[in-house]
Amino acid sequence: MALNYVWIAFFIIAFLVALVRVTGYFFADFFAQYSILFDKADLDVFSAMLDSTFKMAETGVSISIYLIGVMTFWLGMLKVGEKGGAVNVMMGGVKPLFKKLFPSIPENHPAMGSMMMNICATMLGLESAATPMGLKAMNELQEANENKDTASNAQIMYFILVVTGFMLLPVNIIALRAASGAANPADVLVPLVITTFVAAFSGVLIVALIQKINLLNRVILTYLLLFILFFGGLLYLVSHLSPSQSQAFGKLAGSFLIIGFIIFFIALALIRKINVFETFIEGAKDGFTITIKLIPYLIAMLVAIGVFRASGAMDLLIAGIVKVTGWLGLGNDFAGALPVALMKPLSGNGARGLMVEAMNHFGADSYTGRLASLFQGATDTTFYVLALYFGAVNIRKTRYALGVALLADLIGIITAILLVGLFF
Repeated sequence: MALNYVWIAFFIIAFLVALVRVTGYFFADFFAQYSILFDKADLDVFSAMLDSTFKMAETGVSISIYLIGVMTFWLGMLKVGEKGGAVNVMMGGVKPLFKKLFPSIPENHPAMGSMMMNICATMLGLESAATPMGLKAMNELQEANENKDTASNAQIMYFILVVTGFMLLPVNIIALRAASGAANPADVLVPLVITTFVAAFSGVLIVALIQKINLLNRVILTYLLLFILFFGGLLYLVSHLSPSQSQAFGKLAGSFLIIGFIIFFIALALIRKINVFETFIEGAKDGFTITIKLIPYLIAMLVAIGVFRASGAMDLLIAGIVKVTGWLGLGNDFAGALPVALMKPLSGNGARGLMVEAMNHFGADSYTGRLASLFQGATDTTFYVLALYFGAVNIRKTRYALGVALLADLIGIITAILLVGLFF
């Protein structure tokens, strides 16, 4: 229901803002007396909004076509891993933790393996590999969902784990900082990882409280301690590498792990005398079916966001927040990075462009440049992921999923602000 209201709000707010802009154009002389200026761009706003509907609809189809190929391959490989027993082997290490976080899902349910691999790929910044694994997990969770049009507790918990996106090796952000002339592009690594961890943990904590899951039990606390020790060690290693070495390490670790998954799946399937090729084809057939299901949801959300941006509503929102932060005495440095935080839940590419723009304008090593980098990693494309994951299984009632995701984003943003002040 929440998604329904948000989607409608995008269009209504966009229409009202555009109407004000056109009206302002026809009464430009009157408003000029009050230093409020309108130009021909305001007259053409409805044309821009209409063009955006076509452009974003085309973008949605392009993304879907890309996903068909990627998902066909990875769902085929996951079927090989499932039948060959590799998924069960991998699940052995995290099964106790997942049993606590997903109490409604049977212990050996296939969704457990898909979820684990998706989370691993996300931590390494491998979005192309993470998405098909995640969508397969969502479909498998849907099989255990008794109310097919409403998100289950397990699906909401999983969605929050995905959308909060804990990131261990943010290779793309480091690369963009290097391209923008940062003296040490990887200097944001430690605060960035801490920020994404806090956002992810906060999201899980909120969902656990709503679902009455006890996080203070021995199993979860043990995993949390091991997690901190292991990734703390990796962070220590990466933070002591040069920028080029840290980028190379990130690319090598991520690529090696994913290729390692593939070889591991094939090897175990061969040992068990499984027909690997036929099994791959069997799983790959689902890639097309799943992707076709999500196209309407994806296009609906992308078009709504595109219209909202084209109307100027997003620029108006950013300008308002910049004004408020100025009144609060937070300064232009803080405000200069805010557009990234506001744009990221709506558009990953838009936020990426704003981050680069902030680094070029203020400097990659400035307070604003570093804060923009943390904002880029602290939040995710919440509305896109919501439409993608729940749309793939035809879920219309997402319950509290969107609210918790946006709250986790806000916690990530606040954490980023605090850590930039602490580290730099």
